[in-house]
Amino acid sequence: MAKIILFNKPFRVLSQFTDAEGRDTLADYLDAPGFRAAGRLDYDSEGLLLLTDNGRLQQQIANPRHKQWKTYWVQVEGNVDAAAIAALAKGVELKDGPTLPARARRMDPPALWPRTPPVRSRKTVPDSWLELSIREGRNRQVRRMTAAVGLPTLRLVRTRIADWHLGELGPGQYRIEDVAAPTAPRRRRPPPKRRKQ
Repeated sequence: MAKIILFNKPFRVLSQFTDAEGRDTLADYLDAPGFRAAGRLDYDSEGLLLLTDNGRLQQQIANPRHKQWKTYWVQVEGNVDAAAIAALAKGVELKDGPTLPARARRMDPPALWPRTPPVRSRKTVPDSWLELSIREGRNRQVRRMTAAVGLPTLRLVRTRIADWHLGELGPGQYRIEDVAAPTAPRRRRPPPKRRKQ
């Protein structure tokens, strides 16, 4: 068995245990020797971060080649319309190439904890929310995707990674689950060498 920690990472907390610049880190919330983050969540993003004590499980979750779905609730500047949803669902062109097709839908503002500091609001520009699920892990990908369709991200909260979800965890809270440890892949034996006649 392996253990996994589901942690609700607050805004402006690093997805690591140390920082030379004195910023808040996981160590301010967790005492978890032997655990490593399976993937990252940006300093200015919030929500679900997974940590595990099993190296194979960490790779299975974090390595982009496994294409685990990750779901985000995104507050954006502007109105999410059908054209933006269609573009995100098809995949958008970024500087480092096109994204894979995403799952996207407009959503009502979710019942979330207040953020400190609060998201800036502009009376002349509306904001709206969308749910976006992706299978890649590029740097700041969700923010770049929403910007590519004309909707700058104001707030970003990850709610799900594969089958693990945030649930009722508040900022800085966590829960520990036991999971089956992945088995090592079977090595293929090389074909036997033919003897020369």
